[in-house]
Amino acid sequence: MSPSAVPARALLPYPLIVLVGFLSIALPLPVLSQHVNEGLGFSLLTAGVVIGVQSVGTILTRQWAGRLVDRAGSKRAVLLGLPLAGLSGLLSLLSALLPDPVPALAVLVVARLLMGPAESLVLVGAMTWGITRLGAARTGLVMTWQGMAIFVSFGIGAPVGLLLMGRFGFAGVSVAMIVVALLGLALVLPLSPVAPLARGVKTSALRVFGLIWREGVVLFLGAAPQALLSGFVALHFASRGWDGAGLTLTGFGAGVVAARLLFGGMPDRIGGRRVALISLGVEALGQALLWAAPGPVMAVVGATLSGAGMSLIFPALGVEAVRRVPAASRGLAVGSFSAFFDAAMGLAGPIGGLIALFGGFPAVFLAGGIACLTGMALLLRSGRAAQA
Repeated sequence: MSPSAVPARALLPYPLIVLVGFLSIALPLPVLSQHVNEGLGFSLLTAGVVIGVQSVGTILTRQWAGRLVDRAGSKRAVLLGLPLAGLSGLLSLLSALLPDPVPALAVLVVARLLMGPAESLVLVGAMTWGITRLGAARTGLVMTWQGMAIFVSFGIGAPVGLLLMGRFGFAGVSVAMIVVALLGLALVLPLSPVAPLARGVKTSALRVFGLIWREGVVLFLGAAPQALLSGFVALHFASRGWDGAGLTLTGFGAGVVAARLLFGGMPDRIGGRRVALISLGVEALGQALLWAAPGPVMAVVGATLSGAGMSLIFPALGVEAVRRVPAASRGLAVGSFSAFFDAAMGLAGPIGGLIALFGGFPAVFLAGGIACLTGMALLLRSGRAAQA
């Protein structure tokens, strides 16, 4: 059966793979700082470094994961990523059981580093698997639902991780990470693999980067407001004496889900560039409302619009990035493109801190809006250059 003839419901296993795989990542995130600070007795700065180590490992392995997918196939990549996630859980369990805090911290750092390539392999593998199975014409649909799966996994994993931490300690969280990784393997093993496309006709990593960097930079600019909102909205509310900071995150999440459910197929139907332009405009409006909000209600509205705008930026730009790259290097393109999102999540926080230090918390959201407008300008400029 040709990819174009494959029904959309055939996509279902691949978001499920991402959902299960990312639960292993989401479960420990809300409790890592508590384990490092209270359990092992290290500073909050050390806890922050431990949390951030995974992001470094993820960014550094995105292209490697993409090359592996192109060379060995998506299923093999996922079957390597899930055991790495399980091994990360096993080392986390060892960290919880060791009596000496220094070796325990060292083991935990190794566990977090392993989760980096595990995340890359699961996400790039499952995303490329879905695109190859359904066809490049439905790239936007695949990326939309993969992104939804990530969002749901963090929505489930955070409260479950906190619950397990409260009842069983960090050891209980670690055991859950192992169990989830095993469940993922049980889901993946029966699935039929798809062969790598056009063996031997590959594009170098540098060439792929040269083809997709514009979309990647716009993705960075469009994703940064998410990290800024998560990191600074509570502080902004506290500085104004407002209640209900958590509602902004709820509103942001509701905006993400609503936009994907209502408009998830639009990048494939009307083009990724057009959807990305509209999305960035909506997100810029949301950031402007957060910046100028006279009270908490307007801030929640701004956060909700920000979520709705940000929701489709990844799949919309992903459609354009994948379209530029030969099919034989699709995995490398997905990995390289995704790394820009990781970079935004890692760098927006420190940049936002500097902005807040010198300009106050509202300036953080003003910067988020400017980032969105800059992304729109880059898209418009690249579109004119392509037509020239």
